[in-house]
Amino acid sequence: MTESPATKPANGAVCHRVKNGLKPESNGLARSLRRRQHHHHPEEEEEVHAASHHGGLYKRPFIESFEETPMLVAVLTYMGYGILTIFGYLRDFLRHWKIERCHIAREKEEQKDFVPLYQDFENFYTRNLYMRIRDNWNRPICSVPGAKMDLMERTSRDYNWTFAYTGRVVQDVINLGSYNYLGFAENTGPCAESAAEITAKSYGVGVASTRQEIGNLDRHEEMEKLVAKFLGVESAMAFGMGFATNSMNIPALVGKGCLILSDELNHASLVLGARLSGSTIRVFKHNNMQSLEKLLREAIVHGQPRTHRPWKKILIVVEGIYSMEGSTVRLPEVIALKKRYQAYLYLDEAHSIGALGPRGRGVVDYFGLDPRDVDVMMGTFTKSFGAAGGYIAGKRELIEYLRSHSHSAVYATSMSPPVVEQIITSMKCIMGEDGTTIGCERVRQLAENTVYFRKKLREMGFIIYGNEDSPVVPMMLYMPAKIGAFGREMLKRNIGVVVVGFPATPIIESRARFCISAAHTKEMLDTALSVISEVGDLLHLKYSRHRIQPSLARPFDDNVYEDIDD
Repeated sequence: MTESPATKPANGAVCHRVKNGLKPESNGLARSLRRRQHHHHPEEEEEVHAASHHGGLYKRPFIESFEETPMLVAVLTYMGYGILTIFGYLRDFLRHWKIERCHIAREKEEQKDFVPLYQDFENFYTRNLYMRIRDNWNRPICSVPGAKMDLMERTSRDYNWTFAYTGRVVQDVINLGSYNYLGFAENTGPCAESAAEITAKSYGVGVASTRQEIGNLDRHEEMEKLVAKFLGVESAMAFGMGFATNSMNIPALVGKGCLILSDELNHASLVLGARLSGSTIRVFKHNNMQSLEKLLREAIVHGQPRTHRPWKKILIVVEGIYSMEGSTVRLPEVIALKKRYQAYLYLDEAHSIGALGPRGRGVVDYFGLDPRDVDVMMGTFTKSFGAAGGYIAGKRELIEYLRSHSHSAVYATSMSPPVVEQIITSMKCIMGEDGTTIGCERVRQLAENTVYFRKKLREMGFIIYGNEDSPVVPMMLYMPAKIGAFGREMLKRNIGVVVVGFPATPIIESRARFCISAAHTKEMLDTALSVISEVGDLLHLKYSRHRIQPSLARPFDDNVYEDIDD
């Protein structure tokens, strides 16, 4: 790839000219900066709505809730980790003493002169903290991960170091953990039937080649044309793995002499891709437009370190929905800044595609924006579409460049035919091209379920993070002992949840993460809410100081998209 040096136009912004299909448009949009809303309670509701429309960038209210951690809870959380650390070192001392006395662990003695494969703290954390609550993860399911699922029961007699299966299956567990946003992860219906038919009658399961050799099927071509049409862009290409879509394509777009401006809460695949690119990386505060603009200004004024030459390219990397926070990117403001400073925008819609917007087209559709304002649109098929893999979409020049320069495209095996068929069928369903309204109804049902579930949790007094329309719903647990306790108590009551702690989250912000689905009925959600409230009382999890009063309105009768302009 050849790149020409950045030139400085008359208006003072830096214009980046390259030959990879990324050609920024002229700048000129006014910026809109708003402070982040930390508390979400009735007296602040109007203020949030008013801020949402500032500058005319937003066509709908933008409401997010990030209540601060209560001081006492923070202190007790730090104390809990401190106590666990002290007892962990004591257990390590006794364990080492026992090994020396009993002469066990021959492998360790044989390799005593080797450098450890893992850092000390990583080993320490795994042995003494993670292992004690390991039963909350890697639970094997033996059914479709739909609204309900079946779990294989297992027990441990050595404090979660090993597990043994009892042979019993726990049936009809309400699934609040899978990313099955639109309910397409199912073994019945048109998607499953179409995938089964194409496997049995036409293509089989595997392709056994890359796209550049003899693994490019006609179904691959049809899928990519459908994705481009779905997103409203010129072209698109698909990859067999969502993680690799980010980690292998970012290095193909930027390299040495380029600058990546990354949100501090970006997914690990984005972080890895940025590091592999060899670009300079600077991190801005989560969803903070002041922080982003400050970095953009410094990049324009100072240029590259030491030489002060202009950056070859500046790439802003954000996500549509942040999977641990449940927050939505302030895309109108990001696009305004991107145009103002002539930067490129890379948008990861792994969790937002299919799950946001009146037509299920993601965060661009949610805000009513032009998809052409996003230089690189990325998303995955693993969530809303119930399949596997990911895509990159944008201008035709961009896609043609990636077809020959992306490691994920050149060296990876082609996507499996039944997976491709699942994507095509589910996407046509969302677009209404199957002749039914099932897809539109599922998009609407997901939006209604999300608003209802979030509202009820706030009324109960839980601290909930994120945007009110985000189907990713983090509920704060904080203390380390409550991570395992909440997961176990919920499973006892036939509710399957995901619990998350350090290092996936900040050390004092452990949480449960619920994923809402269009497949959830109101009865299922009410059952889950009742159990969550019961366990919340048992474990004293209702930390919110701004509990809102229950509303007499019926959320399922409201049009959640009535503020969107046609």
